[in-house]
Amino acid sequence: MTTHTTRMLIIGSGPAGLSAAIYGARAGLQPIVVQGLQPGGQLTITTDVENYPGFREVIQGPWLMQEMQAQAEHVGTRMMWDTIVSVDTTSWPFRAVGDGGDVYEGETLVIATGAQAKWLGVPGEHELGGKGVSACATCDGFFYRGKKVVVIGGGNTAVEEALYLTNHSQDVTLVHRRDSLRAEKILQDRLFAHPNITVIWNKAVDRFLGDPLAGGLTGLALTDTVTGEKSELSTEGAFVAIGHAPATELFKGQLELDDSGYILVQPGTPKTAVPGVFACGDVMDHVYRQAVTAAGTGCMAALDAERFLAAREFEEARAVVAAAS
Repeated sequence: MTTHTTRMLIIGSGPAGLSAAIYGARAGLQPIVVQGLQPGGQLTITTDVENYPGFREVIQGPWLMQEMQAQAEHVGTRMMWDTIVSVDTTSWPFRAVGDGGDVYEGETLVIATGAQAKWLGVPGEHELGGKGVSACATCDGFFYRGKKVVVIGGGNTAVEEALYLTNHSQDVTLVHRRDSLRAEKILQDRLFAHPNITVIWNKAVDRFLGDPLAGGLTGLALTDTVTGEKSELSTEGAFVAIGHAPATELFKGQLELDDSGYILVQPGTPKTAVPGVFACGDVMDHVYRQAVTAAGTGCMAALDAERFLAAREFEEARAVVAAAS
């Protein structure tokens, strides 16, 4: 067992964690990034990225994360291939333990563990991912300009995605397994009033149809949840919008979480209720969930961590002077 110490411990290595690392390293905090089960975060399973600033042409998600990691390492970040299994935010320095027994101690802690889209878990979903099946209309809707698209779900996320997709498609269908939506009434009103959105009630998706090697998604196989009748719906794009699950299991009972499990922070900041502990990226953001916003909050977390340490050092120095006088 080895103990690793740092002025800034970062858990998670997506855009938020790596941006925090870049800023922290440039401030001389010698950050450690513990990469977790999915190094690079959700962008490593995203193929075409067209909305990250600074790139005229479409870039690949894994390449972007490799470049971010290389930049973080270049300025002094230590990358650890480990998965954290326990965290203690009740004492200082903050302490985390990896699954191999290594201990990580940080004078500040930046949580960037992200969130994962919830999936249906039906045949074809994984195979056609990025080839017609997506979980982010804001990310991928642009690729379906003028095409027929489907959104699957019945909550706020599904309705918002359907409305957003009307910016790109004249034929948007919302498929829901019940006969009423769970979304807020104002969103439902906008949905039902939109001329380019059709709602199909009481239908569950059994399978995504198509060939991942030849053309991608072609449609959905459906079952009526009331009658059991089978049917198919042709489409070129399907967006699964049944919510996201933030990776906050480690922090239950230690940090304040909202009803959906996202870490609560002070409005407009990455500061949690525990001084010196910061949360950034999708683990605290259930509204935007974009790589660029995650990177921005990672920057904010690093700047606030630096200020926290400076203030602590000032108070310690003042206490020493007071004791000596």
